[in-house]
Amino acid sequence: MAVPYWVPDATMSAWRVHRPGPMRDGPLRRVSTAVPQPQPSELLVAVHACGVCRTDLHVTEGDLPVHRSEVTPGHEVVGEVVEVGADAGTEFAVGDRVGIAWLRQTCGSCRYCRRGDENLCPNSRYTGWDDDGGYAEFATVPAAFAHHLPVGYSDSELAPLLCAGIIGYRSLRCADLPAGGRLGLYGFGGSAHITAQVAIAQGAEVHVMTRDPRARELALDLGAASVQGAADPPPVPLDSAILFAPVGELVPPACEALDRGGTLAIAGIHLTDIPVLNYQRHLFQERRIRSVTSNTRADARAFLDFAGRHHINVTTPEYSLGEADRALADLAAGRIAGAAVLLV
Repeated sequence: MAVPYWVPDATMSAWRVHRPGPMRDGPLRRVSTAVPQPQPSELLVAVHACGVCRTDLHVTEGDLPVHRSEVTPGHEVVGEVVEVGADAGTEFAVGDRVGIAWLRQTCGSCRYCRRGDENLCPNSRYTGWDDDGGYAEFATVPAAFAHHLPVGYSDSELAPLLCAGIIGYRSLRCADLPAGGRLGLYGFGGSAHITAQVAIAQGAEVHVMTRDPRARELALDLGAASVQGAADPPPVPLDSAILFAPVGELVPPACEALDRGGTLAIAGIHLTDIPVLNYQRHLFQERRIRSVTSNTRADARAFLDFAGRHHINVTTPEYSLGEADRALADLAAGRIAGAAVLLV
């Protein structure tokens, strides 16, 4: 049977995407709404912190199609289990610290799920897009898709690990970086500043291309071998590169910076149009471009295990839950260095 949890007030504060559009038009609306009731296979989580991810911005501004009207964004959720559904198993108990990430549910039976590629499941569902997320005081999550969290981090530090960290980790895998290789990072926000630390810990030489002077300073502080402008050539040919900025115009210079046999992984869920590529300059000599689509639970667990063994310094400008609209506006305007977090 479900473990009961006494909620002093049956309502909670939450943000909803009322009318997708530019942040200047006020697409978010704060509401008072009922605390969600977990399904038998779900956990009810009291939200302590929620990261502010660029995907939240894409959902809010309408770059991504609407999957659920009036959805509550947020998919980097750290909180406490306050209720366990009757069929949610025994892996989590009331009082456990828990993480909720982007991937919320898959069918488990399609050809992609069966072969270990659940991130490609046609019936996958996502937190803060298909179902309500963590820009709220409470959220639910299927127990099978909840995550145990490493110790030694604050709630604020943990939140960005649940998407920025996980998708960066998968992007690094998809970039096929050879041991001791040279990695280029295009854009240096929440995900890139975590990925750089993972790559450096694994022995890579990291070169950062970004337009933001504060991000360049942060990259050097974290151990980058060089920093330059967003479209500038790095000082050496790259074995691999990851494009974090959602800017298609950066694909040609990133490809041109690759050494023979190099791979460019595009990490974002949204990208502006890519200009025409020149085959000889950008693709010949077995250079490759590949997209990164969500992540699997195995990716998440591998990354969180890595974070437990190698402490990651997460730069987290903090906002209160009531400032979610300002946090997204700051992200849209490029005013955030690192990964912003909402504290509840």
